Amino acid sequence: MICMVRHELGKWNLDELAKNPNRAIIDKKLARIESDSKRFEKIKKSLNPKVSSGKFLRLLRDIENITEKSSVIGGYASLRYSENTQSDEATSLLTRISKFGSDIENRLLFFDLWWKKQVDEKNARRLIKSAGQFSEYLRFKRLLAKYSLSEPEEKIINTLDVTGASALVKLYDKITNAYVYTITVDGKKRIMNREQLTTLVRSKKAKTREAAYKSLFSKYGENKGVTGEIYQNIVLNWRDEGIEMRGFSSPIMIRNISNNVDNETTKTLLDVCKKNSKIFQKYFLQKAKLLGMKKLRRYDLYAPRKSKIKEKNYSYDKSVKLVLESLTKFSPVLSGYANNVFKKKHVDSIIRPGKTVGAFCSTPSPKITPYVLVNFTGKSRDVFTLAHEIGHAIHSISASDKSILVSDASLPLAETASTFSEMLLYDKLSETVSKQEKKTMLSEKIDDFYATIGRQSFFTLFEIEAHKQIANSTTVDEISKTYLQNLNEQFGNSVKVSEDFGIEWSCIPHFHHAPFYCYAYAFGNLLALSLFQRYKKEGKSFAPTYIEILSAGGSKKPEKLLRESGMDITKPRFWQDGFDYIQEQVKELSKLC
Repeated sequence: MICMVRHELGKWNLDELAKNPNRAIIDKKLARIESDSKRFEKIKKSLNPKVSSGKFLRLLRDIENITEKSSVIGGYASLRYSENTQSDEATSLLTRISKFGSDIENRLLFFDLWWKKQVDEKNARRLIKSAGQFSEYLRFKRLLAKYSLSEPEEKIINTLDVTGASALVKLYDKITNAYVYTITVDGKKRIMNREQLTTLVRSKKAKTREAAYKSLFSKYGENKGVTGEIYQNIVLNWRDEGIEMRGFSSPIMIRNISNNVDNETTKTLLDVCKKNSKIFQKYFLQKAKLLGMKKLRRYDLYAPRKSKIKEKNYSYDKSVKLVLESLTKFSPVLSGYANNVFKKKHVDSIIRPGKTVGAFCSTPSPKITPYVLVNFTGKSRDVFTLAHEIGHAIHSISASDKSILVSDASLPLAETASTFSEMLLYDKLSETVSKQEKKTMLSEKIDDFYATIGRQSFFTLFEIEAHKQIANSTTVDEISKTYLQNLNEQFGNSVKVSEDFGIEWSCIPHFHHAPFYCYAYAFGNLLALSLFQRYKKEGKSFAPTYIEILSAGGSKKPEKLLRESGMDITKPRFWQDGFDYIQEQVKELSKLC
């Protein structure tokens, strides 16, 4: 059926979340959630650590039901806003639903704190043992106990977050998504949004690449006073709540705990990434020769190889079919999951003013087919972006039999299926192209390994320094100097970095949306490399093992889940295996040239 249907660019259909959602319908949905929450609140006085396992599970199911309904309406508001960040109506709805979500969270907070702080260890073990899929969720909550505050304090934080850190992030998005960029290309002045501008950093023309970066940095440079102030306040809020109030030992530990990953695992990952920066440095020196340059400038990092073959443009229909076919070769089950996302019109693919930049996958409920947003321009990287986001959707659907309380994989594991899907696509395409095209594809793939492993790990190393710096008072220019030092360290003598790249940190949404998120990309990519190599050795018989890893969702701690499949992510050797694979790809490229 994959080849029979024609896929067209378009907007997603949000009916599965909320059909014809006028004010009255939304009010009705919110009233039901509030009523359920008030009913649940009545158990507060009768809570007892000796509660029977059966009754305890029923309480968890009540929380699950409220969380599900709240997540669906919250997902609708968030996706509506993503459609058009400049819409006052969508912005107002998102603010309203965010505030409502905070209120509901506050109503349920007593149960969360009771479980963390008032249930003794003996009864906690008894209830966890009989909790089935909720066991890891409950264990994780107990782990968070030492970082939890009193109920009144937690309520204040939840309430103020809507108009505090979350509002700052929304303000950053609203300002930066409204930017338009003026650039002269081939003698013609053009007005672009960021997605369109980003395609030019891969132009064959060095002057165009430089002009694209300068246009981007010029706009962020002009507004650095505002966006810099926003970032510093986000960082200070992260520190004030996490370290000063909750007692985490470092800013990155806050993310590690929320990811359910040990501090030492993350440190080992980052140490191995830093140690292997020379692999990418060697590649960039090689790439400079291939481009006929003495040394790459940072503007040239994603420059395409010189080739007589014209860069391919892919129709949206062809791109979707390539993604589905590459999945079918590995597992028809997973391909069926992916096909359902398109069949239900849950993909927003067309570029338009006000639409949020980049790409993402959103799963408001495990019972609902995930939603995918991409900004499709027809370039090969857009096909891989589509494969990446569909990989996220596949991960969610694989775990759709899990409760919403445990269905979401932690951030590091969440990048596994997305990267694995990209590698399946690369594997399919590389078998059908000429030697010249394969050289180009392999070069682009190593570029991607840098962008998703090397670059993301150094992003995290920058954040560690930036958070220290901001805690001791600093300026935007000093943060930019720290960022430049970070770039010079990761590139060594392989790439010339100009001063204007100092402001690049302010262009990175993840620094604002989710501090220390970026190491999840390095984690997920290196893990996917390990899984993919097992697939190449074991063939299709590996698919059930892979699906089993995805189907766990967030029901198991990453270290435990992967150890069950024979992988020890606490050891440097595991992460080094991924870099050894990348090194082999660099050597392979050298042989093809």
